[in-house]
Amino acid sequence: MTHDHDLVLRPTEAQMRAALAPPAGRTGGDLVVETLRGLGATTAFGLPGQHALALFDAVGRSDLRLVTLRVENNAGFAADAYGRITGEAAPLLLSTGPGALTALPALAEAAAASAPVLAISSQVPAAGLGGGRRGYLHELRDQAASFRDVVKSVHTARTQSQIPSVIAEAWESALTAPHGPVWVEIPEDVLAAPTVIPQVTGVDATPHELAPRPELTALAAHWLQNAARPVIIAGGGVVRADATAKLRQLAERIDAPVVTTFGGKGAFPWNHPLSLQSWLEDRYTTDFLQDADVLLVVGSGLGELSSNYHTFLPAGRVIQIEADLGKLESNHPALGIHADARLALQALLETVGERRDPGAPARVAALLAAVRDRLAAQDLTLEQSLLTSVRAALPPRSPSFWDMTILSYWAWSAFDARHPNTMHSAQGAGGLGYAFPAALGACVAEPGTPVLAVSGDGGAMYSIAELATAVQHGLDVTWLIVDDGGYGILREYMTDSFGRATATELARPDFTALAASFGVPAVTTSPETLAEDLKKALTTPGPSLVVLPATLRMFAPTHLG
Repeated sequence: MTHDHDLVLRPTEAQMRAALAPPAGRTGGDLVVETLRGLGATTAFGLPGQHALALFDAVGRSDLRLVTLRVENNAGFAADAYGRITGEAAPLLLSTGPGALTALPALAEAAAASAPVLAISSQVPAAGLGGGRRGYLHELRDQAASFRDVVKSVHTARTQSQIPSVIAEAWESALTAPHGPVWVEIPEDVLAAPTVIPQVTGVDATPHELAPRPELTALAAHWLQNAARPVIIAGGGVVRADATAKLRQLAERIDAPVVTTFGGKGAFPWNHPLSLQSWLEDRYTTDFLQDADVLLVVGSGLGELSSNYHTFLPAGRVIQIEADLGKLESNHPALGIHADARLALQALLETVGERRDPGAPARVAALLAAVRDRLAAQDLTLEQSLLTSVRAALPPRSPSFWDMTILSYWAWSAFDARHPNTMHSAQGAGGLGYAFPAALGACVAEPGTPVLAVSGDGGAMYSIAELATAVQHGLDVTWLIVDDGGYGILREYMTDSFGRATATELARPDFTALAASFGVPAVTTSPETLAEDLKKALTTPGPSLVVLPATLRMFAPTHLG
């Protein structure tokens, strides 16, 4: 009797020929590259180091595109953005010890944002594994332990025969909801030694689907259909799951207002009659959400920023759809539905009936008017005009990447992303230096599409070396640096809390002159000319820099005085 799975596992004639006559000179590094290509990877990010040389040599002999950056953490940010934009697992190739550890903050951001990054690091020779101290260069007592609490899963290939299976297992983990970064490490000698392992010609790493339990979605649908004041909070999980169309269908079927979290920007149309936009740090919005008798939270853990710094206390029933089991009901009791957002929303759409509420758009409009009135009383015309200028200059489908700077904090609440998966920031883990290298990863993912990065002068210094990367690879990136002479948001926080700021003032370079030294066109702009200068930079092929000297203020979420 022949079973179907026997037929699936039987090698083809082409695979047999490849296995019996592999190219000469292959090493363990080739097994890594062959596995990545077999999984569908076309592009990798990283930079070489001593223990990883055999891996990079194999990449150099392959058709895998390698985008090298100047700092490992920046390479991680670029891989993060590539994964967010494409939905594919982005290979990040690293060396041992310091090179690996330098990428930790980027992997933390990828974990917080559910970005699929496949980090592959070399290790000391296999004899040095196991926690001893052999005196190898870059040796750590337990390198994987440094990453285990950050990434989604950790994998080690101790022999060449393990490499294809280990990488496939990691790939599957990275792309199974919730997406996230994974860690693979391979000893130097395993990568460098000649191999007799046949050429990798067939790899299967199909991600698992995380479907909701039907009894839970049935109860959720009943609650929503019979609610008096339902509201939806849409998080980044909606965007990662490509579920924005289903979210809109559900909101319109039950006339439920929708607010998007900062990680979920673009998940719901900004100017839709049911759109509460993203004013999660404004108390009017917090009160509106608290008043809901049924609150549907999709793809968000309701963390610090999404809960207005944990001041949000829902009064009604909460339904939470979340693929990350660690975030499910972690902050508020709820009907927890452990599922991919797309599959859960589809299940709700198949069950919930129409619920009409003609007054919902008016309540939404009243809330947004109240927010606007509060801002108007705070003399924040400059900040709002800058966002208007950025929006006017940026093509609707161009991705934008925002560092941890005051203009970005404004953008979380006030920027219309226009389309899903086009606005990204470092608000997941909150590390500086994200915007520019992440924008470079997006340029690689979408060649020919202009990409915008927004940084403050403090955060810009974390990634200034990547101007060389942008030039080397000819990437169509525009970098807007808002120069206020320091860590502006920390200056404001410290002054508000302690009456003075410490260690927030910075010496910085002449950014336009520095850009010119890299051969990058640069201009110093003003609030009045920002839209024009940005538009010109975004339509100029290759990298460009726009510097805006300005000191900005954050809005107050409640009435002043």
